[in-house]
This record gives sequence, C-alpha cells and structure tokens, in this order.
Amino acid sequence: MYRFLLSRQWVILTLIGLVLIPTMVELGFWQLHRHERRVEQNALIARNLEAKPVPVTELTSPGHTVPRADYWRRVTATGTYDTAHEVVVRRRTNADERVGFHVLTPLVLADGRVVLVNRGWIPTAADQQAFPTVPPAARGTVTITGRLKADETTKDSGIKDLAGLPPRQIMLINSAQQAKALGRPVLGGYLEQSAPEPAGSSPEPIAEPDHESIGAHMAYAVQWWLFAAGVPVGWVILVRREKRDRQTAAARSTPEPAPANV
Repeated sequence: MYRFLLSRQWVILTLIGLVLIPTMVELGFWQLHRHERRVEQNALIARNLEAKPVPVTELTSPGHTVPRADYWRRVTATGTYDTAHEVVVRRRTNADERVGFHVLTPLVLADGRVVLVNRGWIPTAADQQAFPTVPPAARGTVTITGRLKADETTKDSGIKDLAGLPPRQIMLINSAQQAKALGRPVLGGYLEQSAPEPAGSSPEPIAEPDHESIGAHMAYAVQWWLFAAGVPVGWVILVRREKRDRQTAAARSTPEPAPANV
C-alpha cells in the first residue's frame, strides 16, 4: 500500500519537504545570530554610554577609522565653532520620525585640527534649495560632550551620496569629504553632541541609541525551527491519510462474492 510514494506527485512532495527542512533550520539560525548580534550591540552601547568621557583626540585622529568597539563612546572636545563652514545633512529624522536636517558644525581644536559636531535636528525649510535657518552655535571657546560615531558611507548606511545639492547641504557625514572642503585636518568620525543642551532646545538633541529592546529575532528563530519540525510530521500525516483513503477505495471496489447455490 506504500507503492504510491513512488508516484511522481509523491516524489515531488517528498523532495520539497527535504528541501524545506534544512532551509527552515538555516533561517532559524540566521534569526538566532541576529538576536545574538542585537544583544551584543545593546551591551556595547550600554558600556560605552556609561564609560567616563575621554578627550576625543585619545580615540581618533585625521584619517582614523572609528572601530566598532568605540561606537557611542562618550568623548569631550574643546575648541571654537567654525560656523562659516557649517553644513546641514539632508533627509534626517528626529525622534518623532519627522524629516529634516542634521546640523553639522566644525569645531576647531586648540592645535588647529577639526572635529565634526552633529549639533542636532532642525525641521525642513519651505525652500529645499535654500540654506535653512540654523540656531547659532555658542561663541568663543566651548567644551562639549558627545557620542563618537564612525564616518558615514553609502555602503554602510545605504544613503546615496547625491551630487548637485544646494550649497552647504550634504547627504553623508564623512570626515574625509569635509577635510577637502575645509582644507584642514579633520579627525576621523564625528560627534553627536549630548552636552551642553542647546538654548531653547534647538537644534533638537539627538536621542541616545536604543539599547533596551532586542526585537523578535529569537521568537522568529523558534518559529522557523517549529516549521522545520512540522514538515516531517505533516508528511507522515499525509502519507497515513493517503494510505487510509486507498485502502477504503480498494475495499469499495472489491466485488462481493456471489451467493452459493442451494
């Protein structure tokens, strides 16, 4: 009664099941690894946000690529803002998902080097081609605290570095690009300013990165593994049902023996 398993329909069904099982198991491990990376990133963010601030020059220098271990490290910088070379970063959202600009202002250190400071978010101007009204940066020598971030690239961020933008508007925060525009050495990476808070809360300070939620990746992993376990169970159920149906059909098609002559 199991010869039906050799039929074309059942061979295809069985092959599909054999392909689905390892695929679903692999998808489960993919989600598990995403969960582990999220947990690891949350721990990294928490450690770096809790660490004592250090001078920015201890962690980066011109041409330096900020390593992942230093992402979100709290650093301090003392210098004067160069508002003449201030730019805005297009298509950035605030905590309420409103689209606007990030204000990027060079901070000139005592030795002449520059660190880029993301002072916060402002709303989009009515005229997209005009430079928006930007709250003024503090004058004179200032000391700020911020979170160290790596240079943005299209590959890492997915943001296209568009050409032909209006003057003093950019798409990516990149120290190498700004070094060319400024004509002076710029420390690798940039700072998200966290202190002091701006007067009047504008530019709107950038919120700390989320390091509490872990997402549903573990639940998805378990879900995929349950699906994988369900494939052979479902296959067995279908086989037994097919066998039962065939037995029933065979019993109905078997002619009853003719009554014996008396």
